[in-house]
Amino acid sequence: MRRTVWAVRTGRTGERSSREDDFKEFAVGRTHHLFRSACLLTSGDTHLAEDLVQETLGRMYARWGRIARIDNPAGYAQTVLVRAFLTHQRRRSATERPLGVLPDAVGDAADDPALRVALLDALGRLTAKDRAVVVLRYWEDRSIEETADAMNSSSAAVRTRSVRALAKLRQELGGRFTELADH
Repeated sequence: MRRTVWAVRTGRTGERSSREDDFKEFAVGRTHHLFRSACLLTSGDTHLAEDLVQETLGRMYARWGRIARIDNPAGYAQTVLVRAFLTHQRRRSATERPLGVLPDAVGDAADDPALRVALLDALGRLTAKDRAVVVLRYWEDRSIEETADAMNSSSAAVRTRSVRALAKLRQELGGRFTELADH
């Protein structure tokens, strides 16, 4: 009834509900993908990943009328997610680390739990920005320019972070990666 009264007063009977329906459709279609990306960004912290997805969808809903005119709302959502993650990392104490056991599955990305846990653990040891670069470049398969835009940095900084982050991952995983990947 409330929506109907608002619509009658403003003369917009179908416009608002259509926009809300469009957003709901978008959110239902993208939530799983956003959650998987958030799990990688947070190194398997599913609770924080859920919070980041909710924050992302909240920000998207608040601006949905303007976002609908964007060519790629899904890409924009990924950018909002990464920026929400980086903002959270800046606010969070550097010594604070979640305790507990990593979940057996992060979506259905891999069949080998030992490999998945080792990769998530190694990702967790990277700095927030390095982790964001790895997720955007190699998980989301974004270009250097798209990654730089999402992170508000230069292309050169993304290239440098990519090289250093991959070197850290190789060092962290060492021979364990080849042992785990051969199973």
